[in-house]
Amino acid sequence: MFELNLDINDFLDTYWQKKPTVIKQGFIDFEDPIMPDEIAGLAMEEDLESRLVYQKEGQWQAESGPFTSFEKLENDGATLLVQAVDHWHPDAQELVRPFRFLPNWRIDDLMISYSTPKGGVGPHIDNYDVFIIQGVGKRHWRVGDKTALAQFAAHGALKHCAPFDAIIDVELEAGDILYIPCGYPHEGYAVETSINYSVGFRAPDQNDLLSSFTDYCIDTNESPERYSDREMLLREKPGKIETQELNELHRVMLANCATPEMLMPWFGRMISEAKHDLDIAEPEQPHAPQSILEQLEEGAQFIRLGGLRAVYFEQTPELLFINGEQFDCEGFTQLGHHLCDQDEVGSELYDLLIEDKNALNLFTHLVNLGYWYAV
Repeated sequence: MFELNLDINDFLDTYWQKKPTVIKQGFIDFEDPIMPDEIAGLAMEEDLESRLVYQKEGQWQAESGPFTSFEKLENDGATLLVQAVDHWHPDAQELVRPFRFLPNWRIDDLMISYSTPKGGVGPHIDNYDVFIIQGVGKRHWRVGDKTALAQFAAHGALKHCAPFDAIIDVELEAGDILYIPCGYPHEGYAVETSINYSVGFRAPDQNDLLSSFTDYCIDTNESPERYSDREMLLREKPGKIETQELNELHRVMLANCATPEMLMPWFGRMISEAKHDLDIAEPEQPHAPQSILEQLEEGAQFIRLGGLRAVYFEQTPELLFINGEQFDCEGFTQLGHHLCDQDEVGSELYDLLIEDKNALNLFTHLVNLGYWYAV
């Protein structure tokens, strides 16, 4: 549905996580996949995260959804933002697909913003890489160089940064794309009523990783190793922690992650778990394996649920991690990798399933979980 007008190799070599850039007409003849009333409808839902940002008497204001009224969008200077729209709107989900030249595990979500003239969220710095696609209308963007800037809370839900000199100063039109790497200050304001689509890419920091790994160890390690003295001698200075003791503490702390491979069971679960709610709809009646084959024979395509994360590791190709769970596809890794690498599968799946009962059973189970659905 959407095809990037971009030299991907040149982009990765020159810009990815190196510097921001404008991709003029990154999508040629772009048409918005979602209408303003649909965005408002999503912002009324409990399961979606949404915000309304505006200024009142020169002061920034932010309200969190779900919303029952959108009166403030009748005025200039207002912006409605909805997170993870790709989880809930199949047409909008199509906007994420062109960016899968980057690893799936890095993709965060699709955020959509609807702004009235002069609407924006103020100057800020994001801790993730983002492609901002201009939909209907026009928006003026300024992007500064990556440098240390003071950051402060303009409102309880808005973090702004100090003023900056622009290295990009541009007005985007429908189909234009602005790429901003992590850490570059930027601000955008609608020139006229407009819609923007932000495809974000996550990058967990040390604290995120350590916190998640610690929780995983607590949940799974029933017999944690305890520190013990290797050798105890008469201590003339009992207040001193000796080098060999600190070394042993360090070894005990790292025993569960001594090699990168030991991280895989945890990281696969952690990184495949959805950050935002998914629109999971399990079938009213579970599918039988034969039913799956019959649907494929009749030309059905199976679509992966919007926002569903499915990954595997190069070192353990037989293990799949889908929505925080681990699945074994030993003996039929081609199927598992195909499901992780492709958003949509069809006739090519039939040959893989007809030859292996275990493969068919696994895929049937995933369909019955609501993770893949037929169209």
